[in-house]
Amino acid sequence: MARLLVILCAILGLVLAGSTVTSATIFNVGDSAGWDISADLTSWVATKTFYVGDALLFQYSRYHSVDEVDKAGYDSCNVTAPLLTGSNGNTTVPLAAPGDRYFVCGTQLHCLGGMKLRVSVKVNQSSQLPAGGPPSPPQAAAGGPSPLPEWNSGTGDLPFLTNGAHRGGFVGWLCALLVVLWCGCLVQ
Repeated sequence: MARLLVILCAILGLVLAGSTVTSATIFNVGDSAGWDISADLTSWVATKTFYVGDALLFQYSRYHSVDEVDKAGYDSCNVTAPLLTGSNGNTTVPLAAPGDRYFVCGTQLHCLGGMKLRVSVKVNQSSQLPAGGPPSPPQAAAGGPSPLPEWNSGTGDLPFLTNGAHRGGFVGWLCALLVVLWCGCLVQ
C-alpha cells in the first residue's frame, strides 16, 4: 500500500511538473522608441506574435494620440470615425479576441509617415488565463467614440499580465519534488 502511494505521488508530481501556465504579455509598442514617428513599427510588429489575453502598451508624447480604426481607416489614414481613441500618453489596449486590429496616430501626417500598426491576434491553445480573462474593449457609442481602456501600465490591475514572464517549468518541477518528498514522509 505504501509503495502504491509513493508511485501515485510521483505521478502527480510529474503531472504538476508538465503542466505550465503561460502568462499573457504586455507589448510596449515600438519598444524604447514608443508610439512615435521615429519608431520602425513595421519591423517591430514583424518580430512579434500576439495572442488573445496579451495587451499593447502605447506610450507617446502630447503630439500624438492612438486611434483604433477599421482596415479602410488604416489604409487611408482616415481617423474621422475611430472605433476607439486614447490621448493620455499612456494607453493600454487588451487584445481580448482573435483577428486583426488597426491602430493609427490621430495626426494624419504622422499616420501617412508610417505611424500606424496592424496587429494580428491569434488564439493560443496552450495558454490558461484566469476566469473571466481581460475585459473586452468598449464599443463606440452612437454619439461618438469611446476612449480606449486607460489602464495602469503596471500589472496591479491585471495580475495575469506579467510583462512576458512565463511560469511553469521550474515551479512545476519544484512542486513535483515537494509532493514526492511529502509522500515519502507519509510512508515512513
